[in-house]
Amino acid sequence: MKILSLLIFCLCFSLGGVIHAQGTPMPTTDDATSTVQEGEMQAPVNKRDQNSMLEVGISPVYSWLSSDVTSKGGYGAGLHVRKSLDHLFSLRLDALYARSKGDDGRAQSDGNRRFDTDWYSGTAYGVVTLNNFTFKGDIRNVNVYMMAGAGFNFFGNEFQCNRETGNRYGCDGTNRPFAENRNGVVDKSFQTHAAFGTGINFRINPRFNIGVEYQALVPLGKRADIVDGYDASDFRDVQNIAGVSLNFNLGNPERKTEPRYWTNAFTPVKEDIAMINRRVDEATMDDDGDGIVNSIDQENDTPSGVPVDSRGRTLDSDKDGVPDYRDLEPFFPPREGEVVNADGVVTERIDAPLTEGEIQALIDSSLDRFRQDTIFQRNGSTYLPTIYFPLNSAEVKYDDYGMLAGVARVVKGNPNMKVVVRGYTDRTGTTDRNLNLSYRRALNVVDHLVTVHGVNRDQLVLQYRGEDEAIVPLDRSLVNRRVEFLTGINGAQEDPAPEGMEMDRN
Repeated sequence: MKILSLLIFCLCFSLGGVIHAQGTPMPTTDDATSTVQEGEMQAPVNKRDQNSMLEVGISPVYSWLSSDVTSKGGYGAGLHVRKSLDHLFSLRLDALYARSKGDDGRAQSDGNRRFDTDWYSGTAYGVVTLNNFTFKGDIRNVNVYMMAGAGFNFFGNEFQCNRETGNRYGCDGTNRPFAENRNGVVDKSFQTHAAFGTGINFRINPRFNIGVEYQALVPLGKRADIVDGYDASDFRDVQNIAGVSLNFNLGNPERKTEPRYWTNAFTPVKEDIAMINRRVDEATMDDDGDGIVNSIDQENDTPSGVPVDSRGRTLDSDKDGVPDYRDLEPFFPPREGEVVNADGVVTERIDAPLTEGEIQALIDSSLDRFRQDTIFQRNGSTYLPTIYFPLNSAEVKYDDYGMLAGVARVVKGNPNMKVVVRGYTDRTGTTDRNLNLSYRRALNVVDHLVTVHGVNRDQLVLQYRGEDEAIVPLDRSLVNRRVEFLTGINGAQEDPAPEGMEMDRN
């Protein structure tokens, strides 16, 4: 018994030293604000990777025995240390002293039962939090828990002798008064017990909480029914305690978190979701509104509405150093030796005919935009890049302006060249409608070359074929809805407009 008392004293002394060593903690932010709120992320330190603080609690308790004698209550004190394993489970070590009394209140002659018992014990508990299964909230201000465990105890008592006690523990089988030196005595010895408990704690701040608790300690072994001194029933006696617990969280808040049973078990998931959302927001941010996200945008200050390439760079189709949105001639690349002004206009134009190499370079440049590597030939005629049209439309698309600029440059650089501009349709309409549509497609291309690029109209031969000469047999194929440029056709004649053709060119 002296050894146990010494151990308990040493434990209290050590904990007192730890509390003193903590001093006044540095100001810390409540965990409710350190978790994710309104899309904000936690501090750079990942709280999830930090150890949690250690809870130390002291408890004044009310003590009573469930036994063969009417309990008159008692008192005691408890000390515990609790360590969270995660948001639901924790471990706890308890030390307890309890003094319990009982008295049936009968006359001595009737064989009254009366006792005083001193109980010393140590218990290890597994604790589960019961109210941390909901998604809502980040910090729990209430902790409801249950626990179960086992431990060891030393108990001893004095009890009033009567006839039923017989000649045991200092009794002689007669009814005696409850008086010093006339009582039966059960000496202290090492025993084991099972333990169960439940409680509720209320969080005051990140370092302190207060609660109420109940524990039942069930002795095991041959002495289990003599905690009150009497062995009058078939069931063991039970040591009960209930009390108030004052709990302190010990640890440096810069390096340790509040015990995790105060934090929502779903908080890590919520933090991960918020982090993913933040990264998605950052990855999809587009400061200049050009449709290219910042992470791949090489020009984050593009003016509003300016066309850009897939990397957010302002388009410069003719590579003259003047971006398209400021270039008055965005599709006229300057020839070697030509100079352009701030508006992208050639100021010292070289009017010499294009060489064969320059023509091929312009054609190749246009074909590259459509991932074509060669110029196709058919019946000895050379075909320049083909223009394609949407269903039932004759309007020239903006995407084709660059290609048409290249064609215009070839034609203007070779005044003696004649180019056949031939329109086609797919097979979705009537024959007359398709002839009409193919004519308008060829006519709009010719008009674009003449009005936009200044090509000599006499160099262009307009022809149309409707749905004839389809490239593929599919009725609605884009490949069939086209305008082709053909050269090398000697004596090519322009087709007259279809009968009743309307002059609407859109």
